[in-house]
Amino acid sequence: MNLVRAEVERLAARRFVQLMVVLLLIAFAVTVATTLAGSHRPTPDELNRARAQAAEEVRNLEAAHDRCLRIKAGQVTPDESDYVPRDCAEIDPALRQEPITAANYLSGVFVFSQKAEPLLYFLIAFLMLFGFLVAASYIGADLNSGGVVNLLLWRPRRWAVLGAKLGTLLGALLALSAVASVAYLGLFWLIGQTAGLPGGMDAEFWGSLAATYGRGLVLVLLTGALGFAIATLGRHTAAALGAVAAYLVIWELGARLVLDIVEATRPERWMLSSYVAAWLSGEVHFWDRFACGGGEAGFCEGFYTIGWGPGLAVLLTLTAVLVAAAFAAFRRRDLI
Repeated sequence: MNLVRAEVERLAARRFVQLMVVLLLIAFAVTVATTLAGSHRPTPDELNRARAQAAEEVRNLEAAHDRCLRIKAGQVTPDESDYVPRDCAEIDPALRQEPITAANYLSGVFVFSQKAEPLLYFLIAFLMLFGFLVAASYIGADLNSGGVVNLLLWRPRRWAVLGAKLGTLLGALLALSAVASVAYLGLFWLIGQTAGLPGGMDAEFWGSLAATYGRGLVLVLLTGALGFAIATLGRHTAAALGAVAAYLVIWELGARLVLDIVEATRPERWMLSSYVAAWLSGEVHFWDRFACGGGEAGFCEGFYTIGWGPGLAVLLTLTAVLVAAAFAAFRRRDLI
């Protein structure tokens, strides 16, 4: 009998996995039902009013941008109510990352192009939780109940058995995530077409969404591998849950508070969550309280950036170290 096929059958038969899949479907159903209940197809009058408001906002920003340029050139004396940024391009409507459209002024209307990315982040977060819990319980329960010992009696090669378990788990997570993502976003696309607005879905939109989706799948797989490795090292599902809880409470909360009290420089560099966010979103910006020195804080660009490259490097390194440690410990450990 093929080892991988046996592991697939064992994974699919686990009640906890089945329960998590049901919870995944329930979460999807609740999100879809809530969106449908809070959205409607806009009437022509609503669209006309929204277009007029968007056009007026663009005109106001163009006037403010033109006045800013004239103030910078010394042609106009600024009033107390004038907002004059360091660079007038900040208020140029033509340079906005998100253009002003009628969709911004529609109330109670689901716009797919505006909500697709936040919905995708929610899906990725749920799949990360799903992957971690399933992975930890999958190997933890087998180690605790003696299931691994039974497999080794049939196939007495420890690394082959553990590798088959990890590979089966990651393959199943990838397949489930791909199917769930297509179904999830497809449903909301249909809602945008029938009970809302599709919005502007150009090549740039789909490219950005695909990039976020690809990074999210990598993150789901890394999370599953981490749960598998920690549970293998601790020989129990609870070890993985306890390790994550301890890290969040002691380091992400406790150490962050201490670093803030002692006014440490750029404390976000020491937090794993910063690198997760950097990888998933492409880059994140953090405020550096010491970057401006004695200058005026209102005109100081005291931000620093963590990009996707360092984020991926940290996550891959952490996962590789823990997985390697898990395999090394499994090879030497007395399993009885």
